[in-house]
Amino acid sequence: MPYRELAPGQSARIHVHDAVTGEDVVVHESTDVLLEAPNWSVDGEALLINGRGLVWSLAPETGATPRPIEFEGLPEVNNDHVLDPSGDAIYLSAMDGHIYHGALAGGSVRKVTSDEGVWHFLHGVSPDGERLAYVRITTFDQPGLLTIMPAAGGESSVVDTGAGHIDGPEWSPDGSWIYFNSEHWASEPGHAQIARIPDGGGDVERLVSSGTVDWFPHLAPDGRTAVYLEFPPGTLGHPADREVTLVVVRTDDWTTPVARIPFPGGQGTINVNSWAPDSRRFAYVSYPTAAS
Repeated sequence: MPYRELAPGQSARIHVHDAVTGEDVVVHESTDVLLEAPNWSVDGEALLINGRGLVWSLAPETGATPRPIEFEGLPEVNNDHVLDPSGDAIYLSAMDGHIYHGALAGGSVRKVTSDEGVWHFLHGVSPDGERLAYVRITTFDQPGLLTIMPAAGGESSVVDTGAGHIDGPEWSPDGSWIYFNSEHWASEPGHAQIARIPDGGGDVERLVSSGTVDWFPHLAPDGRTAVYLEFPPGTLGHPADREVTLVVVRTDDWTTPVARIPFPGGQGTINVNSWAPDSRRFAYVSYPTAAS
């Protein structure tokens, strides 16, 4: 599974969107490297993104240039990576199927997972930094499973979310819930909807009932606002190069969007949580072509 490249005439634009004012600023545009999935550092001074199998650091300001972080012994990474709550390290899903942990300063990495023949797609770290939430996939013709493991490594446990593929599991800021998208209620293949389950297991709650295909719910650090990625009806999975919309909601009413942001994107746009520490801004990636 090689890393993705830009199509001829395509660019990757890193946006910073202010959910309070609606201001949307492109802080970097690349016509060379397909950049994906921003995380926002806990000190607010950097976006952590992936591209060409590497991790890059980018200041969230206009005119900034990304710089690669030099890790030792790290396989090529994909777009599922999450900051360690400590603030000085990051967890990374790699193309060998495993999860790694490394300092944001670079250097050596620690391999977190040990079971072979399994893909571990990381999306969440518990607020106390003690556990990881990832999507476990053995074969890609089978649904992904919500799985929890110790951040230090060790035995994993699958959380029962009912039938249907799930993706994007991450904890609420207070640690009470795990949010994700699920095809549990799908009346046709691929019809993902936004859901949550209590930490520790329990009944799955559907938060949005829509005719669109909805992925990757991300809560702001204060827990009051969320954003998710909306694909057109009939979409299978979360493909690249679609006309998509980011939907911003208040978490006390997921059914009434406060903002809708349409653009060309999809895979790589907002696979992981990219809210700023101030809970008002988030980062995302669009992928326009010369024709768009």
